[in-house]
Amino acid sequence: MTVIAHCDPEELRTLFLFEKLSDAQLRRLCHEGHVEVREPGSVFIEGEPAGHLYVLIEGEIITSRRVSGADVEVNRTSQRGVYSGAYTAYLGDRVPQVYQNSLRVTVPSRFFVLGAECFAQIMNEWFPMPVHLLEGLFIGGQRTREAIGQRERLLALGSLTAGLTHELNNPAAAAVRATSTLRERVTAMRGKLKMLAKGKYPVATFETLVELQQRAADRVAKAPQLDPIEAADAEDAVSDWLEEHACADAWQLAPVFVQSGLDTEWLAEVLDLVGPEMLEPALRWLNYTVETELLMNEIEDSATRISTLVGAARQYSQLDRAPYQVVDVHDLLASTLLMMSAKLTGITVVKRWDKALPKIPAYAAELNQVWTNLIDNAAQAMDGAGTLTLVTRRDGDYVLVEVGDTGPGIPEGIRNRIFEPFFTTKPVGEGTGLGLDIAWRIVVNKHQGDLGVESRPGDTRFQVRLPIRAESESQ
Repeated sequence: MTVIAHCDPEELRTLFLFEKLSDAQLRRLCHEGHVEVREPGSVFIEGEPAGHLYVLIEGEIITSRRVSGADVEVNRTSQRGVYSGAYTAYLGDRVPQVYQNSLRVTVPSRFFVLGAECFAQIMNEWFPMPVHLLEGLFIGGQRTREAIGQRERLLALGSLTAGLTHELNNPAAAAVRATSTLRERVTAMRGKLKMLAKGKYPVATFETLVELQQRAADRVAKAPQLDPIEAADAEDAVSDWLEEHACADAWQLAPVFVQSGLDTEWLAEVLDLVGPEMLEPALRWLNYTVETELLMNEIEDSATRISTLVGAARQYSQLDRAPYQVVDVHDLLASTLLMMSAKLTGITVVKRWDKALPKIPAYAAELNQVWTNLIDNAAQAMDGAGTLTLVTRRDGDYVLVEVGDTGPGIPEGIRNRIFEPFFTTKPVGEGTGLGLDIAWRIVVNKHQGDLGVESRPGDTRFQVRLPIRAESESQ
């Protein structure tokens, strides 16, 4: 319940906000505004249009901010003269004119209340110079944050682009190299076919060679992966067999046969089918065959790798998708890890993901910015050596994503400041101090989630909680 009470200019003079005003100014305040008596309960709610400035005369107030769907108390005070509400009205439409927090009273309390438009007019009339100074400070700080935030994103994009370029270059170079070698091998195989055709071999022999060629190609597709010691032993065995059967350059043929999964038993089958006279030309023909298969596999693997990287880049940027969509956080994390693989060189990545987690409504591209900032901080903290642990699990009505590192930890003295804009522990010129601020605003302000940290030497964990359902769905 609200009761309108008498406004006394002399009482207003006792409040620090008005103590330097003239009698005429105090009388105008009482004329334009009024005094309200509020019973315990809500005065205004965060996000509503800011219509009034409230100045406490007596009583007790609590201000709170909404975090993860719950009101978190920011301040509790009974100090006379504290104010809340439309205190940025003098900036006009250059800033959102909504209540930045919620206000409630715990005991019957009296306020001096002034309309937002009247407050803006009085500020500009009475204090033109301070208003311009405050305007410059507020808007300038806001623009500085936006500019440096944009710089932060550009730096992250440049770093990711460099990493992606490096990752794309490797399979692209491998494909080019394999294609060049394949062209040489096909040319040599045509030459070998010409030599075979000049020989006095019956048609049945050529049919046998074609059958062996197909069987060898099939073996390549099923070739086992050998470790270096196993491969060396197998190459020695094949090379010895070839030398025993008077095949020249056995050391060149053996590695290709072993890589293709062809062993001495298979070579013995070839000998039985073609005979000793035809053995060496047949083996060289088959060697070209399996080598071309291996090269084609290498080209296919390289092209697949490039396609995977491009897919990860599209997933990361979300350029071809709606800004707000239902997503699987694991897809976002995976694409971010792939994009940041160059920065994670030397770091062990451990993924403990709950694949049963439901999809969530989110701004996917902006969540990728959160993962980028957190993972980048973790990588820098570990300086190229350590363990990055990514954990996902359900936490009530929220999906929890935890990014952990084994770095030196965050000193307790600064732990409560790391989300402040422009605060950084990095040397001058190496950090903007906006990475965690950007992450906080994306998680808390845009997704109504929560971002917290637990840290001790060797174990720092940033925990992101995101609502499973959109706010409008949960009401």
